[in-house]
Amino acid sequence: MTVIRKMCGLLAVLAMVLGVAPALAQGWPSRPVKLVVTFPPGGISDVVARIVSPGLSEKLGQPVIVDNKPGGGTTVGVRAMLSARDDFHTLLVANSAPISIAPFLFDAPPYDAMKDFTHVAHLASMANAFAVSPSMPVSSMKELIDWIKAQNKPVPFGSGGAGSIGHIVGEMFKSQLGLSMEHIAYKGAAPMFQDMMADQLGIAINAFPEVWTLVKDGKLKVLAITSTQRPSIAPGVPLVTELGYPSLVAENFIGISGPAGMPPAAVAKLHKAVIEVLADPTVAARFAELGIVSSTMSPAEFTAFVQKQVNDFLPAVKASGAKLN
Repeated sequence: MTVIRKMCGLLAVLAMVLGVAPALAQGWPSRPVKLVVTFPPGGISDVVARIVSPGLSEKLGQPVIVDNKPGGGTTVGVRAMLSARDDFHTLLVANSAPISIAPFLFDAPPYDAMKDFTHVAHLASMANAFAVSPSMPVSSMKELIDWIKAQNKPVPFGSGGAGSIGHIVGEMFKSQLGLSMEHIAYKGAAPMFQDMMADQLGIAINAFPEVWTLVKDGKLKVLAITSTQRPSIAPGVPLVTELGYPSLVAENFIGISGPAGMPPAAVAKLHKAVIEVLADPTVAARFAELGIVSSTMSPAEFTAFVQKQVNDFLPAVKASGAKLN
């Protein structure tokens, strides 16, 4: 009789455990959803998250809150999301920095870009830009390269943070052209731009939409875009491919990813909400104004996209010699 009771107890526990995921998926979201951004407010990931979050709140029937957690070369926010994995209400605004770059900047990667995540929805992609302050005596990439070579000490270049895509493109740039440069990691693009406009920093590599806003106001100059396709809002800006530097092509993506094991029903519900929000003409117009290219993918397509970028960026990150502790 005791054995039978124990078996019944085990079966009851097993049934309860097996029923958790379906019940969770059916009721998801049952409370506010957090979108963790791995950069400070004002960066392009933050901007995109804040553009789509009101629509997602409406579609999902729960508040969608943008939660900025910068630091650690974008890994602080990732760890925070992964540590709250139990109920799938804390999600990541995924992009190239925390997913395709940061894990490979550590001797022992803090997480696996594929195994530890459920990649749900692609939101947008954008090029990066080589930008200089107005006081810099250059107006083209050739002039910039010649100017750097003429200096008698390493030339600083800024990015929005250690492990950002701007950081890696800069490392690739100096390595491939044999330039003496020193990376300056900022805590987001805003303080970097402030230093540039105050002539405290001459060169930066950053997401094109953030740069372009200041270029339009005459506060920065843009020399090239790290893309194969020119944004419609900047018809006169050269592409790195046109200038003979195809290896510097690097586009940043922004998407939404959850922890590994996210229930399929919750994935489907979130993905459907994203598709509907991106189809909103107001959202599309806002993206176009910023030079952001929006495109939709199924969860399987987005997962394959992320895997390809991880594969493409890994050798570039290793070759750059960039490291995080």
